[in-house]
Amino acid sequence: MRIPGSTVALFASAAALAVALGGCKPPPEGADGKPRYPVHFDTPSARPHTTTRFLFARGDSGTGVRELQARLRQVQWLYDGPTGEYDDLTERAVSGFQAKRGLPRTGRVDPVTWQRLRAMTHRPGRWELYLMGGQPAAAPDPRCLTGRVLCVSKTSRTLRWMIDGRTLTTVSVRFGSQYTPTREGVFSIYWKSRHHVSTLYDSPMPYAMFFSGGQAVHYSYDFAARGYAGGSHGCVNVRDEGAVASLFAQVRNGDKVVVYR
Repeated sequence: MRIPGSTVALFASAAALAVALGGCKPPPEGADGKPRYPVHFDTPSARPHTTTRFLFARGDSGTGVRELQARLRQVQWLYDGPTGEYDDLTERAVSGFQAKRGLPRTGRVDPVTWQRLRAMTHRPGRWELYLMGGQPAAAPDPRCLTGRVLCVSKTSRTLRWMIDGRTLTTVSVRFGSQYTPTREGVFSIYWKSRHHVSTLYDSPMPYAMFFSGGQAVHYSYDFAARGYAGGSHGCVNVRDEGAVASLFAQVRNGDKVVVYR
């Protein structure tokens, strides 16, 4: 690259001044006896490499993913969960949300996608985050610590199957509504009915384990489909059919049931 003579003269004067002031060593001379100055080209490869930071992506799990799923449900981009697992359904929901708003359709949540979603939704409450269960169980009531017990917490909406103070199984449950509340206290299983159908409400109650009048622990198709968006007529509903089938096989008539706050 040829450097104009005026530029060379200017550089040479600056170099001479630097030497006079005890500054840097003057640049070396070229074959023509003129100073050589390095020429720098700012090519794309020389610029710093930047990457997009993703907050959540497929394979992630945890409370942050659960909040993401709850917010996607609020804007009707996701209908299952929240599960806390960033699965293929969540990835498709994020991708659709991004495409609708002109964002890069990656299926992964970057800061811009997250800010846009937050601006359109409200902070999800506890039972939005655990709409389909999966919440941690409360500490067992002291009355649950001896014998064979179905230990049911209304606060955490969970049921522990316990023997002599040891928890064997924990499942999510739901209860009756304001007008048909689930009774609290200490009861015992007095009747089991595998294929029970309610004569009062004409609804199926598979794996029913009755403990107080017509109230029973049983599987609920509605709970499995709608989560905590619905409620029972006083029974303790279980949404995991496999888990309640296992409980039904283990629980005996006379086993204790404790329902507490």
